[in-house]
Amino acid sequence: MRAVDLFVIALYIGGVVVLGSWMSRRQRDVRDYFVGRRAVPWWAIAVSIVATETSTITFISVPGYAFTGDFTLLQLAFGYVIGRTVVAVFLVPAYLRGELLTVYQLLGDRFGGAAKRLASAVFLITRSLADGLRLFATGLVLAALFGSMPGAADAVALVMPGIPPDVALLIAAAVIIGIATIVYTYLGGMTAVIWTDVVQFVVYTAGAVAALVVLLDALPGGAASAIETARQAGKLRLFDFTFDLTRGYTFWSGLIGGAFLTMATHGTDQLIVQRYLCSPSVRGARAALIVSGVVVLAQFALFLLIGVLLFVYDQSSPAALGGLAADGRLPADRVFPAFIASHLPPGVGGLVVAAVFAAAMSTLSSSLNSSSAAAIADFYMPATAGRRTDAHYLRAARLATAFWGLVQLAVAIGAIWMSTRVIDETLGIASFTNGIILGLFLLGTSTRIGQRPALAGVAAGALFMIALRLGTAVNWQWYVLFGAAVTYAGGLLADHVDVRRRPRAAR
Repeated sequence: MRAVDLFVIALYIGGVVVLGSWMSRRQRDVRDYFVGRRAVPWWAIAVSIVATETSTITFISVPGYAFTGDFTLLQLAFGYVIGRTVVAVFLVPAYLRGELLTVYQLLGDRFGGAAKRLASAVFLITRSLADGLRLFATGLVLAALFGSMPGAADAVALVMPGIPPDVALLIAAAVIIGIATIVYTYLGGMTAVIWTDVVQFVVYTAGAVAALVVLLDALPGGAASAIETARQAGKLRLFDFTFDLTRGYTFWSGLIGGAFLTMATHGTDQLIVQRYLCSPSVRGARAALIVSGVVVLAQFALFLLIGVLLFVYDQSSPAALGGLAADGRLPADRVFPAFIASHLPPGVGGLVVAAVFAAAMSTLSSSLNSSSAAAIADFYMPATAGRRTDAHYLRAARLATAFWGLVQLAVAIGAIWMSTRVIDETLGIASFTNGIILGLFLLGTSTRIGQRPALAGVAAGALFMIALRLGTAVNWQWYVLFGAAVTYAGGLLADHVDVRRRPRAAR
């Protein structure tokens, strides 16, 4: 890390904060703050969806997966495209019929306030945990990079005496990224989130491509030789047709599990659905969603390619990365950050670090705004019966944004003491609850059952998922399918029992 790298990073962070401040100038109420008055073009929404999904987990863990594995992770992205198409065709039109601020208001209209609050509360809890881990992953990268600067560890030790230097660097990195994101999201709302997402997409894509170019140039024998080496090592395998519920990243878990996971995340999760609510038309929202799937597929391929080439580089030049593949002395999640810290030229290193910031901030900012929307629209506004002024609710929305930002920062700092594979834990948290919520939405859109049977279905789904997680080795990629199926079947069974118990005249 040199002065020019720090300048590039500072320029990026300062730029997004200024952009967030500029976006705040026209805000009058929560409709401005949460859905941008439904005036955002479809292509910006598509880019924002992609940027939101592309957290630092993508930036470091996907290359890490390919470094120790192969291309089979891409099977999950094929399922993503299928799931988005289903959501675009069957669910998106319902979201744009009214003046919704959150997707859970649909459940309130169908089943009543209890179902809406339950789904919204589950979203708030799981989003805070999952995105807190994503913020932690960003800290891994930044700690590795800043740790390469002479005197960085000593400076952090002065601020946090008594804490091991590596832990102190992680805490400092998480705080920097967290506070910067809270500031511009607090000020600019969803409009700032979407347009900074567009900027961040350009930054992190440019950073990834720059790292790829440098890596290709460093490979002895060039790209053709590298591909042949990767092929001989089995690193180019794409499909795994093994059917085993305990294994992840197979063709079946990727295609089926990935499709159901996307139906849940992109059909019932406020983080993504809030973007459709910013579209002026159903056609635009559909186009944004489907195009985003194709771009995410291409991104996965890019980051997996980087991971495979890092493996080839490590094999051909063991001294360069210390033979990391040979003895596993460095966790896979930290291989790409190690390459960034030690091998990128001045300026390019700063661009890639800014790309890491961009990937993290795009997800975190979306999470903060959507969490604020759920807290205000699903809890606070109904509790106050909508009697407060527009200015009051706008202030409350901003305060809620800051609150959830601090919660996720606390989760990130707590995760420093956890030993886990970040990508699996992050996606596993979301998969555990998303299936239950998807099952509840399916009950609401395809049946006539009432609130009590629907909530009974949710209880059945939750109990089943706890037993599945604690008592079996089933991979998380199947969680959404099983959770949705049990919730749906449980609701239908509860309704059947309820109908049989009612007096005949009441049926």
